[in-house]
Amino acid sequence: MTETAFPWIDELNHTMPELVGWAAETYGGDIFLVSETGEAISFRDFASRVEQAARAFLAAGTAFGDRIAIWAPNSCEWIIACCGAQMIGAIMVPINTRFRGSEAGYILERTRARILCTTIPFLGADYVRMLQDSYGGTGIDTPVAGLPALQNIVLFGGTAAGGLVLGWENFLTTQATLAELVARRLQVKPKDIADTLFTSGTTGNPKGAMHSHGQAIWMVSLWNQANDLRRGDRELIINPFFHSFGYRAGWVSGLLGGVTVHPMAVFETQQVMQRIARDKITVLMGPPTIFTSLLEHKDRAAYDLSSLRVGHTGSSNVPVALIEAAYHELKFHLFLTSFGLTESTALVSVCRPGDDAETIARTLGKPLPGTELRFIDSEGNSVASGESGELLVRGPNVMQGYFEDPGATAKTVDEDGWLHTGDVGCIGPDGNLRIFDRIKDVVIVGGFNAYPAEIEAVLRQHPAIAEVAIISVPDARMGEAVGACVVLAPTKSLTLEELTSWTRERLANFKAPRHLFIVDEIPKTALGKAQKFLLRKQVLKS
Repeated sequence: MTETAFPWIDELNHTMPELVGWAAETYGGDIFLVSETGEAISFRDFASRVEQAARAFLAAGTAFGDRIAIWAPNSCEWIIACCGAQMIGAIMVPINTRFRGSEAGYILERTRARILCTTIPFLGADYVRMLQDSYGGTGIDTPVAGLPALQNIVLFGGTAAGGLVLGWENFLTTQATLAELVARRLQVKPKDIADTLFTSGTTGNPKGAMHSHGQAIWMVSLWNQANDLRRGDRELIINPFFHSFGYRAGWVSGLLGGVTVHPMAVFETQQVMQRIARDKITVLMGPPTIFTSLLEHKDRAAYDLSSLRVGHTGSSNVPVALIEAAYHELKFHLFLTSFGLTESTALVSVCRPGDDAETIARTLGKPLPGTELRFIDSEGNSVASGESGELLVRGPNVMQGYFEDPGATAKTVDEDGWLHTGDVGCIGPDGNLRIFDRIKDVVIVGGFNAYPAEIEAVLRQHPAIAEVAIISVPDARMGEAVGACVVLAPTKSLTLEELTSWTRERLANFKAPRHLFIVDEIPKTALGKAQKFLLRKQVLKS
């Protein structure tokens, strides 16, 4: 294993097409991707497959700036499709695999996505059928009648041929010329938008955070350096690719660092241990749930996990005991935490090699080079050094804005370039960031963001519910779980099982309540806003 000097640190003048070509030249025959079936793809072969995908997208009529959506679990095809789209100046839009048809359809409709890359039925979910059930069946000129901009659906792993729904291999058979590809690739510039990642705020309305090629690659360079990633490392990526943790901090970091990437579609603890032992995995990253599951598994001793070298978890409150166990029981050489949000290209601060367990657990490290932090009170005034306030971020990591939503952009990124995060924190005497609370009340369930306003809007439609407020409930395994505080409609009754089943038909399962609290009333301010801190204290007795 040899260390790699990371290129492009502190630079913002590179593109994803450039990165794909550079990695092919630099790492050549080294293995970049290993599928779950064992197929190995070198960096050089990966570049060829990306060009093939790019020429297919061109042949399908994809224009510069068109949106290509990907709604599928982790796979090698996901990565190839993403880079193929970005190679021709298209914008990649990932969609949460747990979304239902109406949730995914909203993003497709909002972005006017031209092509959707998805998958054959996965874990019982037929994505195409869900879309058509929510937006109408096949139209004359579109595979989903209610989504007129959508021209094609391409199925990873599928063999459908003809019509508007194609299997991936069938889709690749129609190719634009190499000259057309070269001409388009040369148009892609570092300031062009590479991807649009949707995130929901307290309003529950998803907003697409846009990021340029240059800033995304810059962030990955710093990420690789902070985590001591090396050429020849082998990373098992469980974090979903639709999230920055699995996308940028996952396989893009592997492409830049010469790391072999092993995509994993579904998290199952025993299979993870089998993959670590079989493939000599050196890098494993994810929410605390992943590492807690490994530590608690009854058969852990039966698997050789000694290859693990680098671990990383993301949460504002990681138990010190978990950090210590990662070092002493799982034998990681380096195990860190960090902080970021979608609007900050997924990274604001990161702990560093040499930090002790207390620092890694209780803080979120130091800001990225070139990134400024500021803390303000409720009136917008800067607070004194060391005091807590809303965290504002300014620097190359701040998004380019929300997709076609200047009003929401102006509310989030002010005229001086400060990103208002909605998180309350401070910088401690050690210079490290600490986050104390989330103004937006986001519930982070096993690494997934569940937004109360969105869930509340859906639950209000339940015939047994008169009022509802969603709170976070501590959960030893998932970190947090969704708790529903409900005022029942007259003469109605409701059980947790009924509510969970009803919700899962309408929302992704991580948004479904795992706790139900029947209350007489929901405490409110004079303006009628729920006082969730009082409600939480009431129902949790803390």
